[in-house]
Amino acid sequence: MTGVLEGLRLVEGSAFVAAPLGGMTLAQLGADVIRFDDVRGGIDHDRWPVAPDGSSLFWRGMNKGKRSIAVDLRRPEGRELVTALITAPGPDAGLFLTNFPATGWLSYDRLRAGRDDLIMLSLTGNPDGGTAVDYTINPATGFPAITGDGARPVNHVLPAWDVAAGLTLAVGLLAAERHRGRTGQGRHVTVSLADVAFAVVADLGYLAQAQLGEERPALGNDLYGAFGRDFVTADRRRIMVVAITERQWRSLVAATGLEEYLPVVEKAFGVRLDREGDRYAARDAIAALLAPWFAARTGAEAGAELTAAGVCWGPYQSFAEALEQDPRVSTANPLFADVEHPGLGPLRTPGSPLVFTGLERADHLRPPLVGEHTDEILTGVLGLSAREIGGLHDAGVVASEVRR
Repeated sequence: MTGVLEGLRLVEGSAFVAAPLGGMTLAQLGADVIRFDDVRGGIDHDRWPVAPDGSSLFWRGMNKGKRSIAVDLRRPEGRELVTALITAPGPDAGLFLTNFPATGWLSYDRLRAGRDDLIMLSLTGNPDGGTAVDYTINPATGFPAITGDGARPVNHVLPAWDVAAGLTLAVGLLAAERHRGRTGQGRHVTVSLADVAFAVVADLGYLAQAQLGEERPALGNDLYGAFGRDFVTADRRRIMVVAITERQWRSLVAATGLEEYLPVVEKAFGVRLDREGDRYAARDAIAALLAPWFAARTGAEAGAELTAAGVCWGPYQSFAEALEQDPRVSTANPLFADVEHPGLGPLRTPGSPLVFTGLERADHLRPPLVGEHTDEILTGVLGLSAREIGGLHDAGVVASEVRR
C-alpha cells in the first residue's frame, strides 16, 4: 500500500547519513523521492559496511524506497536535466533536499529561477558553511569527555547528530511545504549539523549545568541522576537495569528481594530511596546488594524474573545476537520484513517506525540500483520521448542500473 505522504514528490541530492536519512524518512511514508547520482556512482556508493559482492550495505540502508536516476553531473546537459527535475511543475513538487554545496548550478537563486515557489532544504556542517561531519562535531559537544571512565575521551560509533539532523530535515521540509500551501511562497531552509548537536546539548540541560558551575562526571555505564547500572550474570551475560521512577524502583526491589536491606542503606547514607536523586547518591551500595542476585542467575533466568516483576531492563547484545534472538528485530514485529535485495537475496528490512491508527503500515521497500528508474523518471516527470531518452543514453548523459 502507499503511505500518508502519497503524491508528494521531492528530489534528493545527497551523500552519507543525514540528508539520505531525511529523504528516506519521507519515502517510507509514501513520498516519491527521486535521488540523483552521478553516472560514476555517488561519493558514498562504496561506503562500508559492504556485502561480499562489494556493494555498500550502508548505501542500501539509507536509500530504501527511493527512485534513482543516474546523470553525468559534470556535463551541462546532465545538470540541466537535474535542474528540470527539481523545478518540475506540480502543486506537490518543487521540493529539493540536499547536503551538497548550495552554490553554482545548485544555488537556491539559480534553481528558483525555474520555479519561484521552490522549497530547498540544505544541510551544512557548521553554521558558517564550513566542513564538519558527525565524527568531528561530537568531540566538541562534551559527550566524549563524560563517556567511559573519564580517563580519556571516548567517541561513540553511532552518528547521533547525523540521525538527528536527518530527522530535522524531514520535519523542516514538511513545515516548509505546509507554509507554501498556506502562502504560496517557497523557502530556502538551512540547518547545520553543529547547530543540531549543540541545540540538543542545550535542550538536555548540559550547557545550563556547565554555565551554573557544575562539571558533569564520567560514570561508565551508570545512569546520571538516578539508579541504573549493568550487572554480570552467571553465564557472563550483561544486563542493564534502570530505576528512574519510583514504580521502576519498587519493581526492581520486589524482583530481587532487596526490601529488608533498604533501611540500612538509607540510614548509612542519610537518603530516602524513594527519591530519584538519592538512589543516584547511594548507587554503589545498591549495586553491591544487587550484584549477587545477578551472579546467581543466568541471563535468561534473570531476564524472565525481571520481566515478570515489571522491571525496566535490557540485555547487552551484538548486532548478530539481536538479529538472531530479539523478537523486536524479527518479522514478528510489523516494523520488519525480509525483503529481496538485488544481488544479495532477502535482508531484514525496516519500514517506517510510525504507526497511524486505522491505517495499514506502508510497504517494506528496498533501495534502488543507481539509475534503476532513469528512463521512467525522464518519461513520467520530464515528459521526454523514447527517442530523446535514447539520445541521452547514446551521448552518455544518463545511464541505467549503474553497478560498481
